[in-house]
This record gives sequence, structure tokens and C-alpha cells, in this order.
Amino acid sequence: MLIKTPFTEIIDKKISKWMSRYAILLLRISIGIVFFWFGFLKFFPGISPAEGIAVKTINIITFDLFSSRTILIILAIWETIIGIGLILGVYLREILLLLFLQMIGTFAPLFFFPSEVFTEIPYAPTLEGQYIIKNIVIVAGAIVIGATVRGGRLNADADA
Repeated sequence: MLIKTPFTEIIDKKISKWMSRYAILLLRISIGIVFFWFGFLKFFPGISPAEGIAVKTINIITFDLFSSRTILIILAIWETIIGIGLILGVYLREILLLLFLQMIGTFAPLFFFPSEVFTEIPYAPTLEGQYIIKNIVIVAGAIVIGATVRGGRLNADADA
């Protein structure tokens, strides 16, 4: 536990103010980088580790309407748009809608292919399963970002 002194209290307040000022920006940009990076990989066949499960999932959702290459291009464009929108902070309502729609598809393999995403259902995920489950954090972060699109802010001055 930190010993409270006038000096540590000042430092604590400064750090809290800095965090409240930049937390949403850093969260938005970091999620944007993840989306841009993972989406960009999908433009190059065989590079994205999520490629196989993504194609299989979208094939089920769309009743095999599209070729694997078309699915990957659409998904690559979709994810890079989300990434660019979050990084730049533009059209956030629309970008977050795209993100939440994409997340529906992202979590679908947990239900469509449980034996591929778990070594022991439902508590021991494979690497692909871990890749999917970590998106819970992205969804939570997107909700926090969404809470600020109408001017909401974090407040470092609230009484604890």
C-alpha cells in the first residue's frame, strides 16, 4: 500500500488526470491497431491465423454463397475499415456498429465448431479458441468507447 503524503497525493492526482484525459484515446487507437493489423493480414492468403475458421464460419452464416477468397477480401476490408475508423476517431457510431456486427461472427465458432476451439469443452480453449475469447476484452473496450461518442468523459476528480 502506498503511504499517503502530500507529495504522493499530488502525484496520484496528476497520474489519474493524465489517465482520464488519454485512456479513451489510447483504448480507441490500440483496438484500432489490432483491427487494422489483423484485417490487413487477411488480404494475403495463408498469413492470418484466423483465416480457416473465419472462412468456415462465414460459409455457414451465408450458406456457402461466397468463395473463400471473396470472404477473406470482404472480411479484410471490413476489419481494416474498423481499424482506420478507430485510429482516426471518425464515424465512431458506424465503426462501432461494424465492430459489434463483426464480433457476432467472431464468437460464432464457439458454437459452430466447439471441438476445434476447445480441447476440453467448454473450459480449455485451443489457440484459436483463445484468439476468439480474447475478443471479450475488445467488446468491453468498444462499449467504453461507445459511452463517449456523445461527449461522455472519464472523471479523475470523482471522490473515491
